[in-house]
Amino acid sequence: METKFLLPAALFVCVSFFQKASAQKIGIFDGQTDIGKNVKTGSATFIPQTRQYVVSGAGANIWGDHDEFHFVWKKMKGDFILYAKAEFAGWKGMEEHRKVGWMVRKTLDGNSPQINAVEHGDGLTSLQFRRTAGAVTEEIKAKTDHANIIQLERTGNTYTMRVARYGEPFVIETISNIDLGDDVYVGLFVGSHNADVTETGIFKDVQITVPFKGIADQTTQMNLGSRLELLEVATGNREVIYTVPNSIQAPNWTKDGKSLIYNDSKGSMYNFDMASRQPQLLNTGDVKSNNNDHVISFDGKMIGLSSWVKDLGGSIVYTMPVTGGPPKQITPKGPSYMHGWSPDGKSLVFCGDRGGEFDVYKIPASGGKEIRLTTTKGLDDGPEYTPDGKYIYFNSVRSGLMQIWRMKPDGSGQEQVTSDDFNNWFAHISPDGKSMVFLSFLKTEVEPGIHPPYKHVYIRMLPISGQGTPKVLAYFYGGQGSINTPSWSPDSKRIAFISNSNPIP
Repeated sequence: METKFLLPAALFVCVSFFQKASAQKIGIFDGQTDIGKNVKTGSATFIPQTRQYVVSGAGANIWGDHDEFHFVWKKMKGDFILYAKAEFAGWKGMEEHRKVGWMVRKTLDGNSPQINAVEHGDGLTSLQFRRTAGAVTEEIKAKTDHANIIQLERTGNTYTMRVARYGEPFVIETISNIDLGDDVYVGLFVGSHNADVTETGIFKDVQITVPFKGIADQTTQMNLGSRLELLEVATGNREVIYTVPNSIQAPNWTKDGKSLIYNDSKGSMYNFDMASRQPQLLNTGDVKSNNNDHVISFDGKMIGLSSWVKDLGGSIVYTMPVTGGPPKQITPKGPSYMHGWSPDGKSLVFCGDRGGEFDVYKIPASGGKEIRLTTTKGLDDGPEYTPDGKYIYFNSVRSGLMQIWRMKPDGSGQEQVTSDDFNNWFAHISPDGKSMVFLSFLKTEVEPGIHPPYKHVYIRMLPISGQGTPKVLAYFYGGQGSINTPSWSPDSKRIAFISNSNPIP
């Protein structure tokens, strides 16, 4: 997929500078190199304002028994996930075999063993690899073309390419027994397929993730690092606004748009100031075992918490002022997981386990009698009111996979909203009442009734009616705690969420 880019004059000054400084850091990368012999000098720069990497390279080809191209690289060991939105700069109709993408190499020699996930100028998208030094390059063509979302993942000696046209789910190809050694060069590349011509690639939302070691399940202790990200719904642009080496979860956007409220894995709540981009501990009194099910009231004045109380059977729902203060207990017993507040402020809805069956319950916001709204066997979870109060959306496993459902506030008229090949959790309705987003797990990774951390997940969007095909807004590594609770900005233009990674060396 090609996009026309007009690059500012200041950028070319930066590019010229970096041509001479191949070992100097460029954003998250350690350096840059022209791969191959007598290759026309390439260049790269990182633009902090737009969070873009602009990479230009020449070279006859990346194929056969050797390669010629420009490479922006970082040394890494172990497993990793490489992600970017990648497109060519320039007009359509140029060299159809020019290439842009991610690459992993054993060395910086032209004939090095390597593997790459690549988009070609004509839209061909493929996984290409050279098993040994000087061997002939092999290729697996993706079952899609013109992919501009490119992800390359290493798990031991197995490499997985996940590619998509933005908005669509990944198409996946995997190859095993590619031994490049533990210590490798990973990075972005551009090749022109013409030794005399320089081509340019634009890379956005570039992330390197170091995943959880092992297979995460519902009992996995959440201790990976966290990235607090903002997603612009209209464009898909992402910005990491805060990174910590521990687990933070479930950002709620305050009604004034000035703060995000989230929890950490130790049970504390924090108010993250958007201006200073720094968190402050939120006073929750003696309630200090808070989990990632917390919701701000529609008027922005109160917050509902879910906090572990062993003697009461697990998670208990509390309410308190959004600015902090002594919480008030609402549910008499657990487990009770807070998920929704009615627009008039009078009712709370939560997921409760009563007698071994998880269902949706409603309770007065001041406390009182619980009303069971769902009775179908199987997990019903994540209830949330629409801004007009006409519906409660929730997710249910009753039809096989986890899907989004809705009902009237009294529990009547229960109907399925999504019906596809994913496990869909936690529908969040935009403040303007037009759209919903939800978290989607792959059925090949996750069973329908659980939502573990550290998986390949999507944030997808649909009109509130559920009509049409869901659009993928974000592709990332996360799951539990990423978007359990409402996290739309008040103007319905952005979403806050958490992605995860071990610290990057």
